Amino acid sequence: MRRLLVALCLLIVAPWSGPAFAQARNQLGPLCTTETTPADQMVDACTKIIALKVFRAEELATVYFWRAVGWNKKGDYAKVITDATEAIRLQPSQAVYNLRGSAYYDKGEYEIAIADFDDALKLGPPSGIIFHNRGNAWRGKHDYAKAIADYDMSIKADPKSAFSFQNRGISKEALGDLDGALADINQAIRLDPTLPQPLINRTAIWRAKGDLDRAIADGSEAIRLAKERPPVNIMTPPNSVLISGYIHRALAYEVKGDYAHAKDDYKATLAIVASDAGSKANQATAKVRLSLLTDASAPIPRDAPSPTTQPTSTPAPQQAGPAPTPSPAPVAPGKRMALVIGNGAYAHVKALPNPPNDARAIAKSLRDIGFTVSEGIDLDRAAMQKVTRDFLRVAARAQVAMVYYAGHGVQVDGRNYLIPVDVALKPGANMTEAMIETDTIMAGLDDQVRTNILIFDACRNNPMAQQVASVGGNRGIEGASGLAAPTSLGTGVTLGAGTLIAYATAPGQVALDGEGANSPFSAALSRHIGTPGLEVQQMLTRVRAEVVSTTKNKQVPWSNSSLLGEVYLAAK
Repeated sequence: MRRLLVALCLLIVAPWSGPAFAQARNQLGPLCTTETTPADQMVDACTKIIALKVFRAEELATVYFWRAVGWNKKGDYAKVITDATEAIRLQPSQAVYNLRGSAYYDKGEYEIAIADFDDALKLGPPSGIIFHNRGNAWRGKHDYAKAIADYDMSIKADPKSAFSFQNRGISKEALGDLDGALADINQAIRLDPTLPQPLINRTAIWRAKGDLDRAIADGSEAIRLAKERPPVNIMTPPNSVLISGYIHRALAYEVKGDYAHAKDDYKATLAIVASDAGSKANQATAKVRLSLLTDASAPIPRDAPSPTTQPTSTPAPQQAGPAPTPSPAPVAPGKRMALVIGNGAYAHVKALPNPPNDARAIAKSLRDIGFTVSEGIDLDRAAMQKVTRDFLRVAARAQVAMVYYAGHGVQVDGRNYLIPVDVALKPGANMTEAMIETDTIMAGLDDQVRTNILIFDACRNNPMAQQVASVGGNRGIEGASGLAAPTSLGTGVTLGAGTLIAYATAPGQVALDGEGANSPFSAALSRHIGTPGLEVQQMLTRVRAEVVSTTKNKQVPWSNSSLLGEVYLAAK
């Protein structure tokens, strides 16, 4: 995803006083202000100029701008922002607002990036480059209509802008217009066939269309080009293009059933240093997918049948050893799959009567509308780990993947964990090793060509309060009520496109287990999830209204969506 830079006039270095150092000092100006200067030399030269305290106001702002450019080459976006902010204080300009906005974009802070691009447009004449960059930020916020409008303006200003055609195509793909997306991506390739980025994005379109051979061919050519001609534009995050090429080809290989090549590409993805949010998200996915393929006891047949796991007729006993729960069978492309888990029979923390009932009700509702469901009741850690990993392994070939969990959940240091029934924490123990981290599930499912829906009725209380208090003093662990908002998949990594996540109550709040057979949230969810022709976010709105009414405003369900278009769980 290319960001473009508005170039400033090069700094004209004034004659230096002190003849003994005149020649050395005169070399600093060109090193600081030449775009092709290597990053370390650029930063060093600009730093020395600033230390001389010769320049003021506009000239000093220019030096800070170019040092920010050097930091940008290195992928150090915090320092880009610091230097760009100082340049703006000294002398605001389109270029410096554009640079700072692009740094915020690369950090995943899209709202601030848009504000900077707005300010850049106010300071000067309309710029196709800034429209392009603001379109990227709108796309980061999943506001594809506004992104397309900005790309239209960029293309109007420069009809030969390959990257604006490419990114407009990506936005059209996100809205489900695969043919329109393909037309724009093809135009980008025609405008500049040496660019790897459009080929990578066409790889995703071919995967969405199910043409895996074309996807792999485009991915291979993109990787070749990225190695042969690494992007030199200072606004392209270091290594981001190569990482993107490897992860997209790996996903195509995996869906095709070529696990050896998929593993090689996942390893290659992880072997590269990532600097931007998108690359870190790709690496989080690669880490989980590689683990799934490496740990698989046997290869998954490409076109194996997909029987539905049947629900149990009586409550399952608490499992003390390895999971007898059957692994979900591989599914054909286009299938809708769900993993449903209900944990209530806790041995060492407060037991919950309703989660097994909740899980069975949701599993039945999903089967009734055509989902292939893998169901687990009262799972210990080994069982929960196995059924989750088996689901993630085969979900690579699903069109829609849903995860539903009812039971205890906890946030520790701002990260969310689901709690197996055998968890027993002791002072000094690493409590998180006994739980299932939701970030792992989210990273394993992160793929723009699939719809992912994750629903957690796991906020009933914090059963770890005493354990957190006793363990946290030595390890710096903090626990809080409910679940944390899923703002990241690890440091700097944003929630993937095509994903909806819902909680039974607001982040940090406690939900009710209910006085009947089901929790208020799961009871409402099971009633509405199968409503024909009801878009999924409208469905959650109805669930929210019912829960608020039932609990007399004590509980307000919460959701966060980056879905690409409308999603219907039950046919119209």
